[in-house]
Amino acid sequence: MSFSALGNEPQHTTPPPTHTTPGLSKMGLAAWIALLVLLGAELMDMIDQSVVLTALPAIQESTGAGSDAVQWLTTGYSLPVAVGLITGGRLGDLYGRRRILLIGTVVFTTASLLCGLSARPGVLIGARALQGVGVAIMIPQILATLHVTFEGQNRSKVFGLYGAVMSLANVLGPVMGGLLTEADLFGLSWRPIFLVNVPVGLAVILLGRRFIPESTVKKADRLDLTGMLLSALTIVLIVFPLAEGHLHHWPLWCFALLAAGLLLLGVFLRQQQRKQGNAPLVALSLFRSRQFSGGMAAQLMHGLLCGLFFMTWTLYLQRGLGMSPFHAALAFVLLSIGELAGATVTAKSGGRFARRLPQTGALITLAAMAAYGLQVEAGQADLTLLAMTAPVVLIGFGLGMVGGPLADMSLARAPHEDAGSASGLFNTVMHLGIALGTALTALVFFATTDSSPDAGLNRDAFINVLWWVGSLLALMWALMFCLPKRANSATDC
Repeated sequence: MSFSALGNEPQHTTPPPTHTTPGLSKMGLAAWIALLVLLGAELMDMIDQSVVLTALPAIQESTGAGSDAVQWLTTGYSLPVAVGLITGGRLGDLYGRRRILLIGTVVFTTASLLCGLSARPGVLIGARALQGVGVAIMIPQILATLHVTFEGQNRSKVFGLYGAVMSLANVLGPVMGGLLTEADLFGLSWRPIFLVNVPVGLAVILLGRRFIPESTVKKADRLDLTGMLLSALTIVLIVFPLAEGHLHHWPLWCFALLAAGLLLLGVFLRQQQRKQGNAPLVALSLFRSRQFSGGMAAQLMHGLLCGLFFMTWTLYLQRGLGMSPFHAALAFVLLSIGELAGATVTAKSGGRFARRLPQTGALITLAAMAAYGLQVEAGQADLTLLAMTAPVVLIGFGLGMVGGPLADMSLARAPHEDAGSASGLFNTVMHLGIALGTALTALVFFATTDSSPDAGLNRDAFINVLWWVGSLLALMWALMFCLPKRANSATDC
């Protein structure tokens, strides 16, 4: 694909921007450096979402973490991300997206250092939560900057690259986790999986300050502190009992917290409705577009299946099939090859196929997941890495066709003045989905295994997971009918 004409395409059908930003598309080499820095920050976030997966057994062994701590190593990261992304997006709109991005990167880099120095499960979970806070500040600025900078087919190509980075990161994380843990660099075991973020974070800070242009809304209203508090409490009250319920055999307080969370959600929506036109945290007008609301729902399903599948897959590979962290990482390499191929297809399409592309990806993933399930059930303990190559690569290929187009089409009609809010919401539902999917592992995986290393129990539990993942894929495919069926379509569905 060629990006030589970046900035010379017709304008996309979005309202005129009410923000101030020098166009990256007119900056030549600086534009490419800025784009690489933005995608590098996204890569760092997504890698740390999954980097602990192949290192979980080693972390358990060295820190004495139980099954509840293992679950919170991922949920403790996703939950603050889900809680803070909406606020992070609005902060970028009001105070400058580059400034907020760099602040978030400082927090994330510091937290990564603390993760690498942690000796106890509680300290590690706390440092992971601080990483999540940094990510919540960083990530909305990336999509928002891309959204307000590139237009038309050029933006579709850039979002194709964004999808490729997501696909690469989803699998590079577990691969890095396995390889670095197996290498045991300087006798540090799993710790380099976090320490590697320190030099990368410093590079993002230095290059981002130099090359990323600042952008913001001209009229900077005050932050909606009431909405921020209500949204944070709502998400915590919903996710926390789902994560902890199984561990405590579903006591009454779990259901009470869930009910309180749903009630508070209604209060939050009512408060935001009253704030419309007065700098609300969430621009509810975005949801009037079925394209946006349908894309958000599909993104939630995407996050759910990722949170459920990737964590249980690495446990199945190592406990169910007896693979080492290195060989489990090779399985993720196979999936990454497929994801990169799928993302490359979407990047080259330039958005020409609209919703047909991600819907085809969802169907390919569903078919490959079914074939893999049959293999797992029939092969039992004899399933080899070579035998699973075809379905695993196809699973990755299908997923690679989803990420970029789903982001592009969901955000395409969002007004530029609400770019941060829309980006924050889109990222929020992804991370909320991951947090809910991880919490769901307590019901559909750990309820069967009870963290036992027994191979048979882990295989049976993983087969159950595949049924759930298949259902989520089918639902995601159906929700994509709310995306445009033609490129640059003016209609929602």
